[in-house]
Amino acid sequence: MSNSDGAASAGKSGGFADLKTRIFSAIVMIVAAVGTLVVGGRPFVLFWLCAAVAIVWEWQNLLHIGRPRARFVVGAVSVAIAGACGAQLFPEIGLGVLIVGALAVGFIAERGMKIWAGAGVVYAGALILAICALKPPVPVAIETPLTTLSIVWLFAVVWGTDIMAYFGGRLIGGPKLWPRVSAGKTWSGTLVGVASGAIFGLLVARSGAKEEIAIVPVLLVGLCAAALSQAGDLLESSVKRRFGVKDSSRLIPGHGGVMDRLDGFIAAAVFAALLGAARGWPAVAEGLFQWR
Repeated sequence: MSNSDGAASAGKSGGFADLKTRIFSAIVMIVAAVGTLVVGGRPFVLFWLCAAVAIVWEWQNLLHIGRPRARFVVGAVSVAIAGACGAQLFPEIGLGVLIVGALAVGFIAERGMKIWAGAGVVYAGALILAICALKPPVPVAIETPLTTLSIVWLFAVVWGTDIMAYFGGRLIGGPKLWPRVSAGKTWSGTLVGVASGAIFGLLVARSGAKEEIAIVPVLLVGLCAAALSQAGDLLESSVKRRFGVKDSSRLIPGHGGVMDRLDGFIAAAVFAALLGAARGWPAVAEGLFQWR
């Protein structure tokens, strides 16, 4: 869900009281995300594992089909095992676990919904595997400044894109990006958001890295991550429209569900992890930022 969508729903449903709830919830989420990042290690992985498990629960419930509890349990266990494998730097085993879990959840689901049910397990598991690849917990891997920087960079890109897309859309306006899927997104807001997110990411990377960061490659990577974060937002919106729901859940007061808050982050994180792994496995963060 984009900020523009969220603002529209807030205005319709609760006015100032709802706005205060949204702000308070946002502060709590930011403090939790940044706090566990600073602490690192197991608390950091556990925070994101809880988010991934919540996504499994939301996804299986929005399908509105039978046996949601059984599907959630199998999916959550699969995601937890995959996360443990990712934390030990065995992502290929974690991916295999996710595939098996998705097949098992699909087997439990009703005919015609098996692929949808299984896809939710892979979607949630992709988040925890990407996070563990970018910042593996100590003592599995030696902590480096770039591992923490990779997550801060993601925060800057995704949050910067969302915030500036909202303000860009409100101030400039113009044609809608994809009104059938997201009523609030405009082309102007999306372009402003993507450009701003990439710039914020570049500034974070250059200020946080001890070595010189190549400007053009890191800026291009930021543009791709920011664009994919917006695509991830649209993907989640399309899934919700497919199943006739406005929010993925009500887990987060004033914001809807965990999926609503992390749709763009998941897409950007998976992209960053895949790019970094392709260039420098197992030093994924180094592969993301070190360009010659």
